[in-house]
Amino acid sequence: MYKISDIIIYFALISSLLSCSGNMANKKTEVPAIPVTATNVSVTEAIFYNSYPANLVALKDVELRGQVGGYITGIYFNEGKVVHAGEKLYEIDRRKYEASYMVARSDVKIAEDNLEKVQRDADRYTDLATQDAVAKQLLDNAMTDLKNARQHLDAANSELIKAKTDYDYSLINAPFDGTIGFSSVKMGTLITPGQTLLNTVSSDDPMGVDFEISETELGRFRQLENAAISKNDTTFKITLSDYSIYPFSGKISVIDRAVDQMTGTIRVRITVPNHDRILKPGMSCKVLVLNANAGKQILIPFKTVLEQLGEYFVFVIKDKNVQQVKVSLGPRVASNVIVFKGLRGDETIVVDGIQKLHDGSEITTAQNQKQQHN
Repeated sequence: MYKISDIIIYFALISSLLSCSGNMANKKTEVPAIPVTATNVSVTEAIFYNSYPANLVALKDVELRGQVGGYITGIYFNEGKVVHAGEKLYEIDRRKYEASYMVARSDVKIAEDNLEKVQRDADRYTDLATQDAVAKQLLDNAMTDLKNARQHLDAANSELIKAKTDYDYSLINAPFDGTIGFSSVKMGTLITPGQTLLNTVSSDDPMGVDFEISETELGRFRQLENAAISKNDTTFKITLSDYSIYPFSGKISVIDRAVDQMTGTIRVRITVPNHDRILKPGMSCKVLVLNANAGKQILIPFKTVLEQLGEYFVFVIKDKNVQQVKVSLGPRVASNVIVFKGLRGDETIVVDGIQKLHDGSEITTAQNQKQQHN
């Protein structure tokens, strides 16, 4: 038999154990506030560009080939230097072409003198015929001689033009202002007409920059092509292969006639000044095109964004708790990112500590306040 005192002690022990267990459970469910740093969201001016790989091209590029045959007897330029339109570059042995030209000039003079004599005879016989003082046969012969003399003069003039053309072709001049490359021939090289490549001349200023855009972008580039360009316009910029920004902006000069069916892209060419001849044909670069959404935008640090299954979220602070908000992102701008949807622009969001948070987490921004105070 149990004594009443033992029963009382037993129930006292049970009550004490239950009380301790409840206290321990309460302590386990208490979660301390998570320290985070925060930043205020605001609308700011966001200037950012789309980048396209590109190549520099000369707007004029001509291969120099001899139009007449012969040996190179003169080279009058420095390789890799600027030449000017009409400047003498190469000479092909001109002696036989000069001789042919002189002969052709003499033939023209003889034909002109003969035509003048025959013309006088024809005029005289015509006057006599009006007086019935000459046989009709003689008049017909005189008119035939006149016709032949004119044809001989025409033929002589044609030969003169041909001889003059060959004589001129024996001296090769620069077709326009530009830079000439390495010579492909030397003094004494035998030139085959129309085949032997002598050199190449490329224009320098301005330069063309070719790049490909998607056909979906064609409408916007048509608008940019027709837009008025100011002196300080920065719609198009160029990044060179050393990552430097070229100091002059460009403008659209050509949009290709058709879209490539294989790639769905179309070629665009912009032109840029090249007064100092820094740019060379064949160089690779990147064209930076001002994004259509540049301007007033919500810009937040990219590290504030949490990605989950291809969707993006930020933690917006509501009093002492956070709310996980889905956002639609735009392009990156340095260490920041543009937010198109999800934020109004007047919120406060978590910057550091987002990995520890979930929707509804209690937070403290004491650490952030301390940093701001310091």
